[in-house]
Amino acid sequence: MRAPLGDKVVQGGRMGCALVANLLVEKYRDGLPLHRQRDRFARLGVELSVSTLADQVTWATELLAPLVRAAKERTLAAKIMHIDGTGLPVLDRDGTNKRVGTGKRIGSLWGCVGDDSAFYFYASTGKKVGQREGEIGPEDLLRLRKGYTVADAATLFDKSFARDDIIECGCNMHARRKFVAALEAGDDRASLPVSAYKVLYQIEDEIRGLDREARHAERATKSAAVCGELIRWCETHQPFEPPKSPMGGGIRYVLNHQDALLRFLDDPDIPLDNGAVERMHVRVALTRKNFLFAGSDAGGVRAAAVYTILGCCMLADVDPVAYLTDVLARLSRRVREADAADLLPASWKSARG
Repeated sequence: MRAPLGDKVVQGGRMGCALVANLLVEKYRDGLPLHRQRDRFARLGVELSVSTLADQVTWATELLAPLVRAAKERTLAAKIMHIDGTGLPVLDRDGTNKRVGTGKRIGSLWGCVGDDSAFYFYASTGKKVGQREGEIGPEDLLRLRKGYTVADAATLFDKSFARDDIIECGCNMHARRKFVAALEAGDDRASLPVSAYKVLYQIEDEIRGLDREARHAERATKSAAVCGELIRWCETHQPFEPPKSPMGGGIRYVLNHQDALLRFLDDPDIPLDNGAVERMHVRVALTRKNFLFAGSDAGGVRAAAVYTILGCCMLADVDPVAYLTDVLARLSRRVREADAADLLPASWKSARG
């Protein structure tokens, strides 16, 4: 259904929802900063200032707030949840935090992926708890989470995973990378664990599409055997390997975190790695490379809101421009908070048949 021509993201605004949807997607998915979008409009004979475009982005993300909250609740309630962070340079106007270059510091975008939803949140530092009033960090978020949670072995998750109601699932992609680094450093022995991970991923390819019982049976026989050989190989070589060598680092990672790394053998729904959220970070990295930094912490919060919606669209295989054009128009006409979950991309797509 086309949005009525009068629908704007703000009452009395100049731009329709279709144009604002394109602004958001081109900035946060395609990596086209607002000053480049301004230049493109100028070539078409339309003069718009960057501040005008920025206002539209701000108003749109304010409208999207109920959907972001709904995505957060749905993601936290998923059977399997992934979490991973990536850096976001931010202008440091007061100089109170660690600087990166002149006048900038590193904030964090934390991405979470559930069964059919995604959620991003911004933190002004990379620490485990929020540093500003009202801000949350990864530990704060995980206080709201129960069940299987996939993450790397960062120490800032230690307190969360010490709880009985949250179950750590390791990222074998991280473990594999350490042995790849050892191999690239010239240690040919690393070819064996790298080959073991190649077999594990081949098994995952073969069982994809099978029902739960079949996947569990295949992992219990084929994958468990490979993992057992890998653990025994690491245990054999650890006493003779300097812990700070590339090989020693890979061995230590596997043995110290083997319970979490082998968790995928317990339940066929648990993935082998944290790739679901890392693949979303690829888009964040591309756009970050183009706009370089957020202008403020508020800009980081806005970016997290849009990445949340784009992540949900990606999981649901929904065109984000068509989705945002329709949903921004609906939100501009007021939507009850209780109905926000019905407008998330997966539900929106299902409702449209």
